[in-house]
Amino acid sequence: MLIIRTCAAASLVALGATGLASAAAAQANCDMYGKLALQQQKQNETSKCGFTGAEWSPDLKAHIAWCNSVGPDQWKAQLQKRNQQLEKCKPAE
Repeated sequence: MLIIRTCAAASLVALGATGLASAAAAQANCDMYGKLALQQQKQNETSKCGFTGAEWSPDLKAHIAWCNSVGPDQWKAQLQKRNQQLEKCKPAE
């Protein structure tokens, strides 16, 4: 019985550690997302594209908070969408 409890406790600790690692990875991803979103916003301003709205906010914390509220597919799609908009805005060379 003691062995079963010890194994169960060890399993819970391992699951908790996995959850913490996942949470840390998700936060790191959202930190990266926020930095990339700000870079895109700076390009928006530099290129005088005029894009507006929450997705073009200069507020890092707002981008990170939004990222934390959605799944990876959504924040990745948002990065791609902004990138496509910026590509269309580039002046002809």
